[in-house]
Amino acid sequence: MSHQPPDGLCSVCNQHTSKWCSRCQRAWYCSEDHMHKVCMIVHSTALSESPIVQDWPQHQKHCHPAESESIITISPQAELACISVDAVLFPVDEDRPKIITVQCRPPQQPSRTRVCPTPMLQTYFDNPPNNMVLTQGLNKIYLRYPLQIFFSTTALSDASPENRAISKITGDTTLKQPFYGNVVALKYDGTRCSGYMSIHKNEVDSVSVPLSVYLLSLE
Repeated sequence: MSHQPPDGLCSVCNQHTSKWCSRCQRAWYCSEDHMHKVCMIVHSTALSESPIVQDWPQHQKHCHPAESESIITISPQAELACISVDAVLFPVDEDRPKIITVQCRPPQQPSRTRVCPTPMLQTYFDNPPNNMVLTQGLNKIYLRYPLQIFFSTTALSDASPENRAISKITGDTTLKQPFYGNVVALKYDGTRCSGYMSIHKNEVDSVSVPLSVYLLSLE
């Protein structure tokens, strides 16, 4: 596995950044302006439905003043390295799945339990994807290494076509719940689902089969 310096994701615009809120030293923001936007909007009832507001309830729990009141500083967390793992991409416009490399951002704060890294999948999805975990394969046999499947919940409304690679692994069956847009599969490193491991090229079928079994079971 390879390593490279990571960025955090701005809590307002979801862009990569190496800066964070030094007031609480836990939340990432790409600029002082975006930090102020969060702080000001949460006090406006007229904007209570704004998507930006959704960051505040979680951030508020941890935003306790540190020694300095400055908004932006370079975070020591930037020294943590992203983890690179190989995953399977089911392309929306191709017939066959293929191996891709995904950068996974480590947890940004300590935890008593192992927290799974966060895959950075912006290249394959226009909006943050939904996900599900597959724990069983053929004949309902439990998988030694469960699979996490990422898929778009907005691709259909964005006029994206049905995923061709998924259609092929299910034998072009008309599915009750088809996938639209790209689909990405990552493999957990064990049943505790607390980390990922690479999927090798000769293991693509071991990912495709449980996924196709699940989709066909919905018929």
